[in-house]
Amino acid sequence: MKRILVIGIGTGNPEHMTVQAIAALKQADAVFVLDKGSEKSDLTDLRKAIVARFTEGDGPRWVEAESPKRDSAAPYEAGVDDWHGAKARAFARMIRDEMKEGETAALLVWGDPSLYDSTLRILERIARDEGIAFEHEVIPGISSLHALAAAHKIPLNEIGEPVLITTGRKLAERFPDTQTIVVMLDGGAGLDALEGRDAEIWWGAYLGSEDEVLAAGPVRHVLPEIKRIRAEMRDAKGWIMDIYLIRQKRS
Repeated sequence: MKRILVIGIGTGNPEHMTVQAIAALKQADAVFVLDKGSEKSDLTDLRKAIVARFTEGDGPRWVEAESPKRDSAAPYEAGVDDWHGAKARAFARMIRDEMKEGETAALLVWGDPSLYDSTLRILERIARDEGIAFEHEVIPGISSLHALAAAHKIPLNEIGEPVLITTGRKLAERFPDTQTIVVMLDGGAGLDALEGRDAEIWWGAYLGSEDEVLAAGPVRHVLPEIKRIRAEMRDAKGWIMDIYLIRQKRS
């Protein structure tokens, strides 16, 4: 049977590769990648560097397909569902056409496959809708959430208290009462929702990479600077990967 390894590769630093992830990568006959185009070519290049560093000889063969784009004009949930369907069909073609029976292919996932990543849902969709038989294994990685806490040298949670992980879109819709909030996938609306909040923020972008940038402090003092840095780096690179932790003052 064909076998898929879903490998968490951390947040951009090859040193984030765990011993388990390296061992899994060495088993791969192929690496499947959905290429996001020239604007994000450095993400593909980093994956290639990881494969070259941790495999021997010629290493696994590299199989790319164009990454489908989400229709930003469509309602969010419907747009994401269609987007995932297109990704499932792209991966299904690679599994069907680019693998022999008994071979192993690796999917290299930023951070950890379980945290705000669609790969596992897409594999479920392939198995359900595309009629392709395969088995898969998940290898955890260092998530941006943990890389953020390490970079700022802070614990994620207060003693005995919960942590809420959400998105910028959800934060903008309704600001939660939870003391500690981690925000991912923020297009900017989440940061806008922080205006006037009595809270501390720990922010980081491009964590684990040579472009890593950090900022922290009271929201009222550092939010304008975070927005300025974020806009400048997004303009310079064409994309942004950032995450932040908020601690609200106790009422």
